[in-house]
Amino acid sequence: MKIYKIEAGTFHIDGGAAFGVVPKKVWQKRYPCNDENLCKIHMRCLLIDTGEKLILIDAGTGDKQLEYLKYYGFEGVINFDNELENLGYHCADITDVIFTHLHFDHCGGATRYNSDRTKVELVFPDATHWVGDAQWKNFLKPNVREGDSYFPENMNPIFDAGKLKLVTENQYICPKVEVRLYKGHTAGQLVSYIDLGEKTLVYAGDVIPLAANIPVPWLSSYDISPLDAMKGKHILLQEAVEKQQILFFEHDAFTECATVKVEHKKFKLDQIVSFEELAKSL
Repeated sequence: MKIYKIEAGTFHIDGGAAFGVVPKKVWQKRYPCNDENLCKIHMRCLLIDTGEKLILIDAGTGDKQLEYLKYYGFEGVINFDNELENLGYHCADITDVIFTHLHFDHCGGATRYNSDRTKVELVFPDATHWVGDAQWKNFLKPNVREGDSYFPENMNPIFDAGKLKLVTENQYICPKVEVRLYKGHTAGQLVSYIDLGEKTLVYAGDVIPLAANIPVPWLSSYDISPLDAMKGKHILLQEAVEKQQILFFEHDAFTECATVKVEHKKFKLDQIVSFEELAKSL
């Protein structure tokens, strides 16, 4: 197995949105912000080559809505053709795309306008695109909190092409990659568990977007159901401690991967793990 991280771009969100009810005086010690209270956020995707499958987890925001979303200050939004070519692959080689959920910064990069911007096309034309069933239903009929995070042009072309696969229960995409359903941040979020042999890599998505979000009560204001979000996070962290799993942080600008520990009955960051060293060891 080979794994690669793909940095799909960056944007900024308000620190209060990132940490909810946690006071700035507290969270700023763990995650910096600029003079406008904005925190830098990454869109960090994961590419997995199992030998039989080439799996991409999340696809960033793409460039279709950048003008509409300009207040987020997107920078460095990638072209997947170029990124994959640098790694020795092509977009048509991707067999599966796993969406943690369908907010624009996680799925927008899987579709794009054609050259004359008259039609939206699939970036990964031969891939099966996996999404939680409850998340898909939420996308079709969003609640008032999430409506502005969903764009039909991000997903409808995938559905129309017959390339969408809905997940109704925890399941394996292949023998080395399992997806599990979580709720709280949004309905039907998928967390991927990647078996690396001696270790398991957990692509935590927005269950734990930043290493600074590890404490169970440190939720973002974007979480739709805070109590469910805390319950799911506790379950994920408890297993991560017991099995010494490595967490992969999709949005953290400073920490890519880490293990966690329990200290004084609270979950805390343990050891920061270099993704490069992890990838080289496989």
